[in-house]
This record gives sequence, C-alpha cells and structure tokens, in this order.
Amino acid sequence: MSSEETPKTPAASPFREEPDVRDEAPQYVLPLVVRIEKTDPPARTDALETAARAVLVMLADERSLGDGDWARAVRDWQDARIRKVVRRARGAEWRKASALPGITVTGKSAQVRVFPPVPLDGWPKELLKLQVSGTDLDDPAEPPAPDPLAPVLWLNPELDMSAGKTMAQAGHGAQLAWWELTEAERTAWREADFALSVRVAPRERWAALTAGGLPVVRDAGFTEIAPGSCTVVADHPALRERLGR
Repeated sequence: MSSEETPKTPAASPFREEPDVRDEAPQYVLPLVVRIEKTDPPARTDALETAARAVLVMLADERSLGDGDWARAVRDWQDARIRKVVRRARGAEWRKASALPGITVTGKSAQVRVFPPVPLDGWPKELLKLQVSGTDLDDPAEPPAPDPLAPVLWLNPELDMSAGKTMAQAGHGAQLAWWELTEAERTAWREADFALSVRVAPRERWAALTAGGLPVVRDAGFTEIAPGSCTVVADHPALRERLGR
C-alpha cells in the first residue's frame, strides 16, 4: 500500500492482529526517540503531541515522497504492518541519535526525533542500544480543553499505557487521519505546522467516538495491551465534516 492509499475497512487496518497480506511483506519499523533529560523531562501531553506531529512531518517530507532518499523505506514500511517504536535518550545518547539522518520536531517542552523506517532487525547501533522502558512522564497541570477547530487524537480512557506506548499510538492515529485526507486538506494541515491535540476521551463519549466513522487505531497487541484494543480515535475537522458532525 502506498502513502496515497487508505485502509477502507477494519480488516484492512495495518494495526490489526488478524493474519493479513501485509504479514507476507518484509517488516519495517519507524523509530522515534524522545529526549528525556533527568533534570528536565518533557510534559507527557506535549511529548504525545510532538510524537504525533513527528510522524506527520516524516510522511510529508519530500525525502519520503516520489524518488526521495527515504521514499523506498517509507513505502516498504507502509506496505507491511505499521510499527512504531519509541525509545528514550539523554545527553550523549541524544547527540549521537541526532547525528543520524532524521528530523527533530520540537514542542513546548518535548523534543522527538523521527528516523526513516528500518527493518525490524536492522536498527542502527546508535538507536538499538537506547532504552524503550523509562518513558513514563507526567503533566505538571491538567491539559486545557483541545481546540475544537484543530484535530484531536482521543485516547481510550480505559487503557493504562506508558508514555512511550501512547506516543506510538498517537502517531498511528495521526497517520490514519493523514491517509484519509485530500491533498488540499493535507496541505492545509502542513501549513498549520500539523497543529493537533492529544487528550484522554471522556468515558461517556468513548463508545460513540469509536462507532462514529472516524479512523480508529486497533492495536496488534505486541506490547502492554490486549490484541485488538481500540487505542485512539483520530478526530480531524475535515473528516468530521464529511460525516455531517
């Protein structure tokens, strides 16, 4: 599946656990590294939003398109299961990671570097040694209500996921929304610097959100949560408008 194509049914989702033609393709992963310094860690929500934006920045980058330097890797990644792995780095580790080809996206307090997809067993040594665990983060205050005119990635209020896992899920949600948009809608989002919010959905709204026709991430269950769990609903205003909401 190319970056221009969109999964049309849950069975075609690249995040489902059921056997699929995607499993026959070589498997790739999109590496993301979040900077977590001991004395100045980022706020959790800002890290989630920055990771989601980093995925979009990678998808929209000219090097990921056409005959760009990363285009083949991005196509191979999207033709298989869509995997994202978030690792943490600080100090010298962050500087070494930043020297590799990739893009650093900065939020209010967070820095996330996204790298071109790599084979599951082909991680660069500078990234392979970074830790997946230890990405637990907190918000110093309750996040404000999301901007109703900007996309919102709603998190399942019933799941308890680490910040790293949640960053990957938010990236999945942003990617599903991106696939559903027209070129004009993508351009508008890119020109807005991929503005978005990540929020935990109100419990009383979650069932309606998952059943409302918006893109839903159903996790394969490789880590932390049960296979098939609905983790994120991608609520983009353009998609909401098409649904008459």
